Amino acid sequence: MLDAKSYVITGGFGSLGRAVGAAVLAAGGRVALLDQAPDKEAASADDKLLRLGGLDLNQAGAAEAALQRVLARFGRIDGLINIAGTFRWETVEGGSVDSWDLLYRVNLRTALLTSKAALPHLVGAPGQGKRIVNIGAAAAAKAAAGMGAYTASKAGVAKLTEALAEELKDRGVTVNAILPSIIDTAVNRADMPDADFSRWVSPQAIADLIVFLLSPQAEAISGACIPILGRV
Repeated sequence: MLDAKSYVITGGFGSLGRAVGAAVLAAGGRVALLDQAPDKEAASADDKLLRLGGLDLNQAGAAEAALQRVLARFGRIDGLINIAGTFRWETVEGGSVDSWDLLYRVNLRTALLTSKAALPHLVGAPGQGKRIVNIGAAAAAKAAAGMGAYTASKAGVAKLTEALAEELKDRGVTVNAILPSIIDTAVNRADMPDADFSRWVSPQAIADLIVFLLSPQAEAISGACIPILGRV
């Protein structure tokens, strides 16, 4: 389905990034996993996988340099999946403005800068199958107490998706966002030990949806913000 195509995944060392990377590889694609965390794994013998750790994608130069390394390895970039993100629960009254800045930088600015760095390698004629997929959040539709900074940053991801889709609709690139509810990760289980994990969305379910959006079958879909809620 994705044979010989190459995809960049930010937040690639996290639970969702690893799941999406594995799904893209299984569909025949090549994968570059980018992350702020250092790469602590042994070098992979898989010539379809590139791991780049220790990256500050809040810096435009860092995003551009990382994509040049991907090009040097794979010779092309066919899509970008912006997964890098973080979460804080803080009320406006009791919380810190620094948390708003942090969530903007990690959840929105990294997606913006990495998208801008990728565009010269993606834009072309319609029908060439180039893709950008962003990870937003279903919770961004209505902020709850303590969720202001997080939902504001994720609402920004949705609007970035819509605006960029309009810009690129005649230039061969589709742009969509996935809006998960609670993702079933080890971190979320530790933070909410009394929850019913079976109701949450698995990383694999999100990965499967992303692979579809990367596929030729999704050529007509752009500017969509797609909820994936499980039973939350």
